[in-house]
Amino acid sequence: MAKMIIRGGDLDLVEYDFAPFSPGESINTLGYEQNYSLDISDKPITVRVPARIHLTVLDMNRFAPNRPGGGGFGFALQLYSTATVECIPSGVEINYTRVPMILHLVAVLQTVTGYTGGFRISVVDHERKHVGLGSTGTVLTAVAHAINTALGSPLTTEQLRLLVGYNYVEETATGEVVQGFETGVGPAAITYGGMAVLGDELTLVCRHSFAKNKNVFIIIPSVEADAAGESEFNVLMNRARTLDYRDRELKAYMVLMDLIPALIHDDLRRVGDVVWEIEFRGSKRAEVEHNSFMIYQYMSQLREAGFEFVAMSSVGPTIAVVTGSAREEVEAVLKPLGIGIALETKVDNEGIKVI
Repeated sequence: MAKMIIRGGDLDLVEYDFAPFSPGESINTLGYEQNYSLDISDKPITVRVPARIHLTVLDMNRFAPNRPGGGGFGFALQLYSTATVECIPSGVEINYTRVPMILHLVAVLQTVTGYTGGFRISVVDHERKHVGLGSTGTVLTAVAHAINTALGSPLTTEQLRLLVGYNYVEETATGEVVQGFETGVGPAAITYGGMAVLGDELTLVCRHSFAKNKNVFIIIPSVEADAAGESEFNVLMNRARTLDYRDRELKAYMVLMDLIPALIHDDLRRVGDVVWEIEFRGSKRAEVEHNSFMIYQYMSQLREAGFEFVAMSSVGPTIAVVTGSAREEVEAVLKPLGIGIALETKVDNEGIKVI
């Protein structure tokens, strides 16, 4: 694959070589290997995980494909993926389209736990890929927890969260994998439920329930922008980094002094006000503009209509509206814009479940 150029400023120019590698290579065990006493399940284990809305990275200059981090925050959705894992004598059988990334995760967990047997793995995802709902992170987290449970839970929930983050990969067309971008927000939100706020190096700063009993409306406008691959790289690692040099201190201040207190007090409107301000700041502005200014127009109409929380997820184009208002009120605003509601759901405040 081609080398990508990262420019954060006039004196900040580096190359990142997206060198693909075979699943199982370049593993980061985080020093968790030890002689675990495994209790192998003789029955299949199924784990259900929610999707996520990733609201922003705090500083794009603090993460890269080979360095998880950057901080950020997001919340879990009642939109689910499941992974079923059965221990078998040898080999890895995968019933899912994205085989390479799962093979890589399996190799990570086998190396850490010392398990020498095989797995039969089946995944059912939420079928909405590369639109801002965290399809890759949800699948990897579900598989990791199902494998861990099938082995008698030798690893803690926190260890699994970090292993997923530090071994986050995307598959290539040739069956290899490349290191991907990971803030840790998705695995934290879907692991514990509610809203998760992270600092650098995947550090979980705050986790709190969010918008209990409120409605979440997911809108996925049709845009021409590419939310994956080289196009995503150019947004995240060039313009977004430049803008975060200017706004990262303000964003971090707003999260500490406004967002977290609003979460603690269950003040949805105040959370929405903070998030709306961040939509125009730093790397989030670059992500929204990447999808065209129509996204701003759609979101502005929804804000002006009085809905408490309106934001774009990740690199988009998904827009999330969190409100106590009914579906009919949201549809009345969207209809003149020529767009509709793709999904009506709620925040998941419970996180991962073994079912």
